[in-house]
Amino acid sequence: MKDGKFYVNGKETSTYTFKMDYYWMMGDNRQGSQDSRFWGFVPEDRIVGKAWMIWFSWEGGPRWKRLFRIVK
Repeated sequence: MKDGKFYVNGKETSTYTFKMDYYWMMGDNRQGSQDSRFWGFVPEDRIVGKAWMIWFSWEGGPRWKRLFRIVK
């Protein structure tokens, strides 16, 4: 962004379509993790592995029935 206008590869633009999905990665050590808060969204082709367990779930408080459940 420069002077209130957006640029992609040096050309002014008003729209942009991402070529792949991007994901927000959250570390398990909130204060010490270098995760998406540090380096931003991760492109789909850079993700190695797959989530298999819900470690923690929060929505206005802990959702106890979801903790430590296997992802289907």
